[in-house]
Amino acid sequence: MTRGKVAVIGSGNIGTDLMIKVLRLSERLEMAAMVGIDAASDGLARARRMGVATTADGVAGLIAMPDFAEIDVVFDATSAAAHVANARALEPFGKRLIDLTPAAIGPYVVPAVRLDDHLDAPNVNMVTCGGQATIPIVAAVAAVTPVHYGEIVASISSRSAGPGTRANIDEFTETTRAAIEQVGGAARGKAIIVLNPADPPLIMRDTVLCLVDRLEDDARAAVAGSVTRMVADVAAYVPGYRLKQAVQFTDIDAAASIRTLNPDLHPAPRTQVSVYLEVEGAGHYLPAYAGNLDIMTSAALRVAERMVDHAEAVAAVST
Repeated sequence: MTRGKVAVIGSGNIGTDLMIKVLRLSERLEMAAMVGIDAASDGLARARRMGVATTADGVAGLIAMPDFAEIDVVFDATSAAAHVANARALEPFGKRLIDLTPAAIGPYVVPAVRLDDHLDAPNVNMVTCGGQATIPIVAAVAAVTPVHYGEIVASISSRSAGPGTRANIDEFTETTRAAIEQVGGAARGKAIIVLNPADPPLIMRDTVLCLVDRLEDDARAAVAGSVTRMVADVAAYVPGYRLKQAVQFTDIDAAASIRTLNPDLHPAPRTQVSVYLEVEGAGHYLPAYAGNLDIMTSAALRVAERMVDHAEAVAAVST
């Protein structure tokens, strides 16, 4: 079994953590190149020390590298605006792109939810850290009962929010909202991000609120079971992902005004499902409180490995 060669664009925190995960954890991927634009960045320096080929000339430098043709998958850990240009530059070469920015050029992918739906897509989007943490929960609830409205609040340490995150707050909320609907299955979605300035820094916390039809005891047990199983599925590739407490259910009277959440809803008894999560980082490169970044790199690694497996299987059938 050969390893698929990968490159990482972006030598900042996310790209460097991803590189280290590929080197330490993956039996299916081979780290072929680290790409940046700052020759003095820590990410490029670490890559060189770890024997990884580097370039500080951005995507143009990657394309010019002697082994570029052998690279199967390219991770983009830059910014939404930069990814648009990077994708355009790489399109003629037929590389598979995994986008860790909120650019959302390609379809949204959350590994725990229908991972195999887009394995042939040339460019897939990893949504956002908040999306990776919460969309599986919305999908778990939607697997049992229709979700009329899904709202997520992602609270991350201010220290773990680098310039890329801060420059893409609007894209974060819009991309996450869209993925709550398209991947999570909610009829309508909303996303909120909170940069928590607490010192010492707190690890990532996520709240998921789902508005559903009135649930009786059997349905509540089914929803709680579905959420618990989904948490285990995500924790298989993000070990620090966990429930903070049991799933909560709150009944809402038919007279309550909920049309601001979903104007298509008619008055009826409803139930709010509340799920509280915590995401602790693995500490490969980033501190444990940066679970928001760890879940992105862990999810991207899982997608790349599945892409390589899929491509190998297709090639085997073709021959």
